Amino acid sequence: MIQLEAPFTEEKIRSLKVGDMVEISGIVYTGRDAVHKWLHEGHEPPVSLKDAIIYHCGPVVMKKKGKWVVTAAGPTTSTREEPYQADIIEKHGLRAVIGKGGMGEKTRQACEKFGCVYLHAVGGAAQVLAESIQEVENVYLLEKFGSPEAIWQLRVKSFPVVVTIDAHGRSLHKEIEAESAQKLNSLMTSIKK
Repeated sequence: MIQLEAPFTEEKIRSLKVGDMVEISGIVYTGRDAVHKWLHEGHEPPVSLKDAIIYHCGPVVMKKKGKWVVTAAGPTTSTREEPYQADIIEKHGLRAVIGKGGMGEKTRQACEKFGCVYLHAVGGAAQVLAESIQEVENVYLLEKFGSPEAIWQLRVKSFPVVVTIDAHGRSLHKEIEAESAQKLNSLMTSIKK
């Protein structure tokens, strides 16, 4: 298990490879559809995203004794952000994106060119993942977008992910898709015989 701790530098990110299991400790910002579209349209983020990590997540958050507490924090399907992600990686200097299901070719190319990785979080484990969140440090755009779409600033410790797109051009998603297509083609050919 690789320990990835803040600051999230390009050097640390480029040392990661597809298949690496990683535990993140530091600040992670949530961001879903509304935030990605808003940033893509040219709005400036309320906090610097340079060398930051964005988590495709709409956490379940409630107030307890006057403090925000995350009770569930599962990943959102990342492909919805594909139209925006490459641009946001380039413009804002992101170092990592966390989500589930993978991302497309534009994002893969941006990760390689600008030193970013895509990190896969386990779907269906929202409460377990929330246990890695030590505290909510801030929330941005809550009034504008509502709780699931706001940018939540989370301090995490040992947050578990797997590298599935690295900063060297490899995409586990693309490789599995190609291998599956090859096997399907082989099966179809044998059926026709």
